[in-house]
Amino acid sequence: MIVRKPAVAGSFYPAEKARLIEAIESAYLHRLGPGRLPSQEVVEPTPELKACVCPHAGYVYSGPVAAHSFLDISRLRSPELVVIVGPNHYGLGSGVATYAEGEWETPLGNVRVDRDASLRIIQLTGFTEVDPEAHRKEHSIEVQLPFLQRLYGGSFSFLPISLAFQDKATARDLGKALAELLKEAAEVDASAILIASSDLTHYEPAAQAKEKDTALLKHVERLDLDAFYTTLERRNMTACGYGAVATVMEACRLLGYEKGRVNAYATSGDVTGENEAVVGYTSVSFLER
Repeated sequence: MIVRKPAVAGSFYPAEKARLIEAIESAYLHRLGPGRLPSQEVVEPTPELKACVCPHAGYVYSGPVAAHSFLDISRLRSPELVVIVGPNHYGLGSGVATYAEGEWETPLGNVRVDRDASLRIIQLTGFTEVDPEAHRKEHSIEVQLPFLQRLYGGSFSFLPISLAFQDKATARDLGKALAELLKEAAEVDASAILIASSDLTHYEPAAQAKEKDTALLKHVERLDLDAFYTTLERRNMTACGYGAVATVMEACRLLGYEKGRVNAYATSGDVTGENEAVVGYTSVSFLER
Protein backbone atom coordinates (compact mmCIF):
# COMPACT_ATOMS: atom_id res chain seq x y z
CA MET A 1 0.00 0.00 0.00
CA ILE A 2 1.20 3.51 -0.85
CA VAL A 3 1.60 5.65 2.28
CA ARG A 4 2.35 9.36 1.92
CA LYS A 5 4.56 10.41 4.79
CA PRO A 6 3.91 13.83 6.40
CA ALA A 7 5.95 16.64 4.89
CA VAL A 8 5.55 19.29 7.59
CA ALA A 9 5.07 17.42 10.88
CA GLY A 10 7.50 18.97 13.32
CA SER A 11 7.41 22.36 11.58
CA PHE A 12 3.86 23.45 10.75
CA TYR A 13 2.45 21.33 13.59
CA PRO A 14 3.91 19.05 16.29
CA ALA A 15 5.21 15.67 15.20
CA GLU A 16 4.41 14.01 18.53
CA LYS A 17 0.82 12.82 19.01
CA ALA A 18 0.17 14.23 22.50
CA ARG A 19 1.65 17.62 21.61
CA LEU A 20 -0.35 17.73 18.39
CA ILE A 21 -3.60 17.08 20.25
CA GLU A 22 -2.66 19.83 22.70
CA ALA A 23 -1.93 22.24 19.83
CA ILE A 24 -5.29 21.54 18.20
CA GLU A 25 -7.23 22.01 21.44
CA SER A 26 -5.26 25.18 22.21
CA ALA A 27 -6.26 26.56 18.81
CA TYR A 28 -9.95 26.23 19.69
CA LEU A 29 -9.43 27.92 23.07
CA HIS A 30 -7.05 30.65 21.85
CA ARG A 31 -8.18 34.29 22.14
CA LEU A 32 -8.40 34.35 18.30
CA GLY A 33 -10.19 31.01 18.18
CA PRO A 34 -13.87 30.20 18.79
CA GLY A 35 -13.29 29.89 22.54
CA ARG A 36 -14.66 26.39 22.98
CA LEU A 37 -13.97 22.83 21.95
CA PRO A 38 -16.27 21.00 19.53
CA SER A 39 -19.22 19.25 21.10
CA GLN A 40 -19.98 15.62 20.39
CA GLU A 41 -23.61 16.55 19.86
CA VAL A 42 -24.67 16.42 16.19
CA VAL A 43 -27.20 19.09 15.34
CA GLU A 44 -27.28 18.88 11.52
CA PRO A 45 -29.77 16.67 9.69
CA THR A 46 -28.17 13.92 7.63
CA PRO A 47 -27.05 13.39 4.95
CA GLU A 48 -25.39 16.78 4.69
CA LEU A 49 -22.52 18.72 3.20
CA LYS A 50 -20.29 21.18 5.00
CA ALA A 51 -18.17 23.55 2.91
CA CYS A 52 -15.63 26.09 4.09
CA VAL A 53 -12.45 28.07 3.53
CA CYS A 54 -9.66 27.27 5.97
CA PRO A 55 -6.07 28.62 6.29
CA HIS A 56 -2.99 26.42 6.15
CA ALA A 57 -0.07 28.15 7.87
CA GLY A 58 1.70 26.82 10.94
CA TYR A 59 -0.78 26.09 13.70
CA VAL A 60 0.76 28.71 15.97
CA TYR A 61 -0.17 31.37 13.40
CA SER A 62 -3.37 30.24 11.67
CA GLY A 63 -4.62 27.42 13.91
CA PRO A 64 -7.04 29.59 15.92
CA VAL A 65 -8.68 30.92 12.75
CA ALA A 66 -8.81 27.42 11.26
CA ALA A 67 -10.53 26.21 14.44
CA HIS A 68 -13.56 28.38 13.58
CA SER A 69 -14.03 26.37 10.36
CA PHE A 70 -13.59 23.05 12.11
CA LEU A 71 -16.00 23.99 14.89
CA ASP A 72 -18.65 24.56 12.22
CA ILE A 73 -17.69 21.33 10.44
CA SER A 74 -18.02 19.42 13.72
CA ARG A 75 -21.79 19.88 13.62
CA LEU A 76 -21.90 17.29 10.84
CA ARG A 77 -22.02 13.59 11.62
CA SER A 78 -18.98 11.59 10.62
CA PRO A 79 -18.51 12.17 6.88
CA GLU A 80 -17.98 9.46 4.33
CA LEU A 81 -15.91 11.77 2.11
CA VAL A 82 -13.75 14.84 2.70
CA VAL A 83 -12.59 16.82 -0.34
CA ILE A 84 -9.67 19.20 0.23
CA VAL A 85 -8.59 21.55 -2.55
CA GLY A 86 -5.34 23.43 -1.99
CA PRO A 87 -2.64 25.29 -3.92
CA ASN A 88 0.58 23.74 -5.13
CA HIS A 89 3.20 26.04 -3.58
CA TYR A 90 6.20 24.25 -5.10
CA GLY A 91 5.11 23.87 -8.72
CA LEU A 92 5.92 20.16 -8.66
CA GLY A 93 3.97 17.72 -10.79
CA SER A 94 0.72 18.21 -12.68
CA GLY A 95 -1.35 21.38 -12.85
CA VAL A 96 -4.37 19.72 -11.24
CA ALA A 97 -3.31 16.66 -9.29
CA THR A 98 -4.96 14.06 -7.10
CA TYR A 99 -3.97 10.77 -5.45
CA ALA A 100 -5.34 7.47 -6.75
CA GLU A 101 -5.06 5.22 -3.73
CA GLY A 102 -3.27 4.52 -0.48
CA GLU A 103 -3.15 6.48 2.76
CA TRP A 104 -1.78 9.75 4.12
CA GLU A 105 0.02 9.50 7.43
CA THR A 106 -0.06 12.06 10.26
CA PRO A 107 0.98 11.73 13.92
CA LEU A 108 -2.69 10.92 14.66
CA GLY A 109 -2.79 7.93 12.30
CA ASN A 110 -3.55 7.31 8.64
CA VAL A 111 -6.34 8.62 6.43
CA ARG A 112 -7.46 6.60 3.42
CA VAL A 113 -7.57 8.16 -0.04
CA ASP A 114 -10.97 7.62 -1.67
CA ARG A 115 -10.02 5.79 -4.86
CA ASP A 116 -13.53 5.91 -6.32
CA ALA A 117 -13.81 9.66 -5.81
CA SER A 118 -10.35 10.16 -7.31
CA LEU A 119 -11.20 8.19 -10.44
CA ARG A 120 -14.55 9.95 -10.74
CA ILE A 121 -13.08 13.47 -10.56
CA ILE A 122 -10.56 12.48 -13.23
CA GLN A 123 -13.43 11.30 -15.42
CA LEU A 124 -15.61 14.36 -14.76
CA THR A 125 -12.93 16.95 -15.45
CA GLY A 126 -10.78 15.38 -18.13
CA PHE A 127 -7.79 17.34 -16.85
CA THR A 128 -7.16 16.12 -13.30
CA GLU A 129 -4.22 13.71 -13.14
CA VAL A 130 -2.94 11.20 -10.61
CA ASP A 131 0.40 12.63 -9.53
CA PRO A 132 1.85 11.93 -6.06
CA GLU A 133 4.81 14.18 -6.86
CA ALA A 134 2.54 17.23 -6.76
CA HIS A 135 1.65 16.33 -3.16
CA ARG A 136 4.99 15.11 -1.87
CA LYS A 137 6.21 18.37 -0.29
CA GLU A 138 2.92 20.29 -0.20
CA HIS A 139 1.47 21.41 3.15
CA SER A 140 -1.83 23.07 2.19
CA ILE A 141 -3.83 19.82 2.28
CA GLU A 142 -1.79 17.97 4.88
CA VAL A 143 -2.30 20.51 7.68
CA GLN A 144 -6.09 20.08 7.52
CA LEU A 145 -5.96 16.35 8.28
CA PRO A 146 -5.04 16.39 12.00
CA PHE A 147 -7.96 18.74 12.76
CA LEU A 148 -10.28 16.36 10.90
CA GLN A 149 -8.79 13.30 12.59
CA ARG A 150 -9.33 14.89 15.97
CA LEU A 151 -13.03 15.24 15.08
CA TYR A 152 -13.63 11.93 13.29
CA GLY A 153 -10.68 9.62 13.92
CA GLY A 154 -10.02 7.47 10.87
CA SER A 155 -13.65 6.99 9.91
CA PHE A 156 -13.53 9.08 6.72
CA SER A 157 -11.81 8.81 3.38
CA PHE A 158 -10.61 11.84 1.49
CA LEU A 159 -9.95 13.28 -1.94
CA PRO A 160 -6.92 15.60 -2.17
CA ILE A 161 -6.70 18.00 -5.13
CA SER A 162 -3.61 20.16 -5.56
CA LEU A 163 -3.74 23.16 -7.90
CA ALA A 164 -0.79 24.64 -9.74
CA PHE A 165 -3.37 25.95 -12.25
CA GLN A 166 -5.54 28.49 -10.41
CA ASP A 167 -7.11 30.41 -13.30
CA LYS A 168 -10.82 31.15 -13.48
CA ALA A 169 -11.58 28.60 -16.21
CA THR A 170 -9.96 25.78 -14.21
CA ALA A 171 -11.83 26.83 -11.07
CA ARG A 172 -15.17 26.87 -12.91
CA ASP A 173 -14.64 23.48 -14.52
CA LEU A 174 -13.29 21.83 -11.37
CA GLY A 175 -16.05 23.40 -9.28
CA LYS A 176 -18.65 22.03 -11.68
CA ALA A 177 -17.11 18.56 -11.47
CA LEU A 178 -16.98 18.65 -7.67
CA ALA A 179 -20.62 19.73 -7.53
CA GLU A 180 -21.53 16.69 -9.63
CA LEU A 181 -19.38 14.39 -7.49
CA LEU A 182 -21.03 15.66 -4.30
CA LYS A 183 -24.53 15.39 -5.80
CA GLU A 184 -23.80 11.75 -6.55
CA ALA A 185 -22.61 11.25 -2.98
CA ALA A 186 -25.81 12.80 -1.63
CA GLU A 187 -27.90 10.45 -3.77
CA VAL A 188 -26.50 7.52 -1.81
CA ASP A 189 -26.87 9.32 1.53
CA ALA A 190 -23.14 9.93 1.88
CA SER A 191 -22.33 13.01 3.94
CA ALA A 192 -19.33 15.06 2.82
CA ILE A 193 -17.06 17.96 3.67
CA LEU A 194 -15.54 20.34 1.10
CA ILE A 195 -12.56 22.47 2.15
CA ALA A 196 -10.76 25.24 0.26
CA SER A 197 -7.30 25.62 1.78
CA SER A 198 -5.89 29.12 1.42
CA ASP A 199 -4.10 31.92 3.20
CA LEU A 200 -4.77 35.49 2.11
CA THR A 201 -2.54 38.52 1.63
CA HIS A 202 1.18 37.83 2.14
CA TYR A 203 3.85 40.10 3.60
CA GLU A 204 2.12 43.47 3.56
CA PRO A 205 1.40 45.86 6.46
CA ALA A 206 -1.43 44.60 8.65
CA ALA A 207 -3.86 47.46 7.93
CA GLN A 208 -3.29 47.16 4.18
CA ALA A 209 -3.65 43.38 4.26
CA LYS A 210 -6.91 43.58 6.17
CA GLU A 211 -8.35 46.20 3.81
CA LYS A 212 -7.50 44.15 0.72
CA ASP A 213 -8.63 40.85 2.23
CA THR A 214 -11.92 42.36 3.37
CA ALA A 215 -12.62 43.54 -0.17
CA LEU A 216 -11.91 40.08 -1.56
CA LEU A 217 -13.98 38.29 1.06
CA LYS A 218 -17.08 40.30 0.12
CA HIS A 219 -17.04 38.46 -3.22
CA VAL A 220 -16.52 35.13 -1.47
CA GLU A 221 -19.59 35.84 0.65
CA ARG A 222 -21.62 36.55 -2.50
CA LEU A 223 -20.22 33.56 -4.43
CA ASP A 224 -19.31 36.03 -7.18
CA LEU A 225 -16.50 34.37 -9.11
CA ASP A 226 -16.08 37.09 -11.74
CA ALA A 227 -15.77 39.88 -9.16
CA PHE A 228 -13.45 37.68 -7.10
CA TYR A 229 -10.96 37.32 -9.97
CA THR A 230 -11.32 40.96 -10.99
CA THR A 231 -10.38 42.09 -7.48
CA LEU A 232 -7.48 39.63 -7.34
CA GLU A 233 -6.04 41.11 -10.51
CA ARG A 234 -6.78 44.79 -9.95
CA ARG A 235 -5.52 44.79 -6.37
CA ASN A 236 -2.49 42.61 -7.19
CA MET A 237 -3.46 40.27 -4.38
CA THR A 238 -1.23 37.51 -3.04
CA ALA A 239 -3.72 34.99 -1.64
CA CYS A 240 -1.91 31.72 -2.29
CA GLY A 241 -4.93 29.42 -2.68
CA TYR A 242 -7.25 31.69 -4.60
CA GLY A 243 -8.00 28.95 -7.14
CA ALA A 244 -9.00 26.58 -4.36
CA VAL A 245 -11.34 29.20 -2.89
CA ALA A 246 -12.82 29.92 -6.32
CA THR A 247 -13.33 26.21 -7.01
CA VAL A 248 -15.26 25.71 -3.78
CA MET A 249 -17.27 28.90 -4.39
CA GLU A 250 -18.34 27.59 -7.78
CA ALA A 251 -19.17 24.13 -6.45
CA CYS A 252 -21.27 25.67 -3.67
CA ARG A 253 -23.09 27.96 -6.09
CA LEU A 254 -24.00 25.02 -8.31
CA LEU A 255 -25.12 23.01 -5.28
CA GLY A 256 -27.61 25.71 -4.32
CA TYR A 257 -25.68 27.47 -1.59
CA GLU A 258 -26.75 31.06 -1.07
CA LYS A 259 -23.73 32.77 0.47
CA GLY A 260 -20.58 32.55 2.50
CA ARG A 261 -20.21 33.71 6.09
CA VAL A 262 -16.90 34.99 7.41
CA ASN A 263 -16.45 33.40 10.83
CA ALA A 264 -13.09 34.95 11.63
CA TYR A 265 -10.25 37.01 10.19
CA ALA A 266 -6.82 37.62 11.66
CA THR A 267 -3.23 38.10 10.58
CA SER A 268 0.06 36.67 11.73
CA GLY A 269 0.62 40.05 13.39
CA ASP A 270 -2.28 39.36 15.74
CA VAL A 271 -0.21 36.46 17.08
CA THR A 272 3.33 37.84 16.92
CA GLY A 273 2.69 41.56 17.42
CA GLU A 274 4.78 42.27 14.31
CA ASN A 275 2.54 44.13 11.87
CA GLU A 276 4.88 45.45 9.18
CA ALA A 277 4.67 42.34 6.97
CA VAL A 278 1.85 39.93 7.84
CA VAL A 279 -0.09 37.06 6.32
CA GLY A 280 -3.89 37.13 6.42
CA TYR A 281 -6.06 34.19 7.48
CA THR A 282 -9.80 33.63 7.30
CA SER A 283 -12.46 31.09 8.15
CA VAL A 284 -15.51 31.10 5.88
CA SER A 285 -18.51 28.78 6.04
CA PHE A 286 -20.83 28.41 3.05
CA LEU A 287 -24.53 28.46 3.84
CA GLU A 288 -27.41 26.74 2.05
CA ARG A 289 -30.71 28.43 1.32
